[in-house]
Amino acid sequence: MHRLFRAALRPVTYSRWVHLCVPILMLAVWMFIEPAAPWVPLVLVIPLGLLPWMRVAEGLQAQFLLAPSERTVRGRGEEPGEHSFSTVGSQTWSDRWRTLLWLEIRLVVSLATMMATVWLPVLTVQLVTAGLGSRVTQENVIPAGFPVWAAWALAPLPPVLLIVLVVLLGDMITAIARRLLGPSAAERLTALEARTEQLLERTRIARELHDSIGHALTVAVVQAGAARAAGDPEFTDRALSAIEETGRAALEDLDRVLRVLRESGQRPSQRPTLVEADRLFESARASGAVVDAQLIGPLDKLPDPVSQEGYRILQEALTNVLRHCGPVPVKVRIGMVADRLDLEVTNPLPDRPSVITGGGTGLRGMRERAALLGGNTETGPYKGGWRVRTRLPLERIR
Repeated sequence: MHRLFRAALRPVTYSRWVHLCVPILMLAVWMFIEPAAPWVPLVLVIPLGLLPWMRVAEGLQAQFLLAPSERTVRGRGEEPGEHSFSTVGSQTWSDRWRTLLWLEIRLVVSLATMMATVWLPVLTVQLVTAGLGSRVTQENVIPAGFPVWAAWALAPLPPVLLIVLVVLLGDMITAIARRLLGPSAAERLTALEARTEQLLERTRIARELHDSIGHALTVAVVQAGAARAAGDPEFTDRALSAIEETGRAALEDLDRVLRVLRESGQRPSQRPTLVEADRLFESARASGAVVDAQLIGPLDKLPDPVSQEGYRILQEALTNVLRHCGPVPVKVRIGMVADRLDLEVTNPLPDRPSVITGGGTGLRGMRERAALLGGNTETGPYKGGWRVRTRLPLERIR
């Protein structure tokens, strides 16, 4: 009884009632034309169910009337393709047959709803009329001489029964709709691919922000600390220049990423490549690190994805050196061989380093970048120091 009372107060009960009553219009028109053949509408909907756009119309009706709360909640940032009901046209014959079966079942359930919606209120009126002692007409189902007390006692039952039937029929038709109008396997696969692409794009943007902004902030912190400790106006001027240059580059990266987020479908502008690695070396040197860089091979011939991801891996490696070890000597080896790019960054560890040995966000980001290109990144202690070693294949990228 408590569940029935709650169901009677839920708006979705009445929106489902409306959904159940919509086919009654078609049935009522046909019954006016030919009342002796009520089965004809079941035949008339067969060609309609095979039309691709009919699935769209039925899916939208079910979405708005059978489960409006799901649509409201998911509309606040849901991912495409997660609705319980399909809103695209029939792609296969399986979709067409499911849509046709849905239309046939909907007509039958609608007929039952029509009978209950019409006759149960009529019965209530007749019981009230009998309770008032009015004359019973020939069409009245209440027999003559029906006790007044019984009429008043039974009068509330038809409305209650009507609500029960509407709730049960609404739940049943919703469950059937989820089964017959739900997304097909192909639609679910398409939605999953779109979701995966979106997650990959979010991860890529997060890595871009972490590497570029993290590098700029690390350089700024190291430079500011060194300038304060040095107490030399000339050194302070150089430090401020380095902070300004690094901050300007970070702002350019931030503006590029935000432009992609603001404008749907916007292609990201040109990202830095290993050809611009000198900018990272100069930034590290300005922070006090002694960078020994060795570049082997024509880096300008590298495929753009390899060169761009290699730049970010190098940037993160130098950032980690400055952040966790301070201005220590750094050896960088970047070599382009026949079928791969080798990138290695090594540095000694100070007495009390704060190197992340378990794999922080930056280390994980470097591994993810390499894995996306079919390569790998190894990080860890090496000959009393720390090494970042990355290998990126070239052939499969080309």
